[in-house]
Amino acid sequence: MKWALLSVWDKAGIVDLAKVLVEHDYRLLSSGGTGATLAQAGVPFIDVSTHTGFPEMMHGRVKTLHPKIHGGILGRRGVDDAVMQEHGIEPIDLVVVNLYPFETMRDAGLTLEEMIDYIDIGGPAMVRAAAKNHKYVAVVVDPGDYGKAADAVRRGGFTAEERLNLAAKAFARTAAYDGAITNYLTGIDRPFPDVLTLQFPNGRTLRYGENPHQAAAVYGDAGIAGEEPLQGKSMSYNNYLDVHAAVGLLREFDNCTVVIVKHNNPCGVATGENLLGTYIAAREVDPVSAYGSIVAMNREVGADVARELTGTFVEVVVAPSYTPEALEIMKTKENMRVLRLPEPVVQDEVRSIDGGVLLQRTEPYREDWRVVTEREPDAHEMRAMELAWKVCKHTKSNAIIFADEKAVIGIGAGQMNRVESAEIAVKKSRKPLAGSAVASDAFLPFPDTLEVAAAAGAAALVQPGGSIRDAEVIEAANRLNIAMVFTSVRHFRH
Repeated sequence: MKWALLSVWDKAGIVDLAKVLVEHDYRLLSSGGTGATLAQAGVPFIDVSTHTGFPEMMHGRVKTLHPKIHGGILGRRGVDDAVMQEHGIEPIDLVVVNLYPFETMRDAGLTLEEMIDYIDIGGPAMVRAAAKNHKYVAVVVDPGDYGKAADAVRRGGFTAEERLNLAAKAFARTAAYDGAITNYLTGIDRPFPDVLTLQFPNGRTLRYGENPHQAAAVYGDAGIAGEEPLQGKSMSYNNYLDVHAAVGLLREFDNCTVVIVKHNNPCGVATGENLLGTYIAAREVDPVSAYGSIVAMNREVGADVARELTGTFVEVVVAPSYTPEALEIMKTKENMRVLRLPEPVVQDEVRSIDGGVLLQRTEPYREDWRVVTEREPDAHEMRAMELAWKVCKHTKSNAIIFADEKAVIGIGAGQMNRVESAEIAVKKSRKPLAGSAVASDAFLPFPDTLEVAAAAGAAALVQPGGSIRDAEVIEAANRLNIAMVFTSVRHFRH
């Protein structure tokens, strides 16, 4: 006869597992809500209070904290048998526990006193005890593992490797749980906690990092980090970075849009009425850079787009969906990675630096667009500025973007001064810039960038404003007949 202890907040699937345990001669220990669930389903169990001889007390705060429970979990077979027998302690072979939902309730606007009640004590204690004694005890903390647990029971027990893996998962769970509590308590009345604890699951080793001599891994089971290709090679470190950049920009648009990214910078962006024409327009912004790029689209990919994609070298394609015919066509490019566009994940941005990390949070903000020149932009110029500004936000600083209503025309990125970014954008343009709009991710400290844009044919410019020389720049814009808008928000991207 074996013993299993079941104590779960999330009751999903617990009855089915309990029935398998009973069918295979396990005695079940349970209490509280879990016991009530088992009783309602007609599953026999022994109440923890009956087993220990002590009642639950302090409104349920103390129920499993007893030597007959923890001795049964921690007892070493062949080592502690005599003391267990002396004190009437039955060995517990399986512990199934999931914890009070502290992480969920943290975001429910509860008071500190209310949150304290969601700090589980008995649950983590049992989980840690079982994980420590995994040589003899299996511990299950994830309802998603109930099926594996049932299979192990049916075949006669858990292997040593299974128990070790379950123990590792259990310690990861309690670490995340304690980390969430730490972040909450040290963050009371502060914008950020004094001690930051982060945990990301689903770690996978990558072939290498940015370069072959660097080791790398990816962690996470949601958003881009959780995506695996529908076809093609495994994602690389650089692929993940570039897809992150491409998808971030793509999500700025609701209408049919294609974003092409190379080395974390957009090299082609276009909007349109149909995906094929939009993709071609985006690619033609800079076809040389588009070779070996990431292509992100916000509409379903059909056969026509798939044929066009396979006509050149594309590293990764990202789209919300693909027709069966499109997927079949893209199989001809065996190495091309095909991803589904995931749902966005709202989280702080974390970047490592020597000795620590930087944490950045983008709160909801509102831009204040106002015309500061004598000439107001017309509707065409305003739409072109809006497109250029969206792209500018996702381009490495210093960023200067030329655009018309439908597509980017010239991109200058990552230069140490704004004038050179403007000159590069002009040089890289494959279309006339007459009548185009320009966006600058930060204010223009001098009129020189504006003068470069005007000489190339730009008719409107959008920038944050805020320079001590704003008046000088506005005067130059009036002299050059440039319509200029200030947004009041800067978008540096380092």
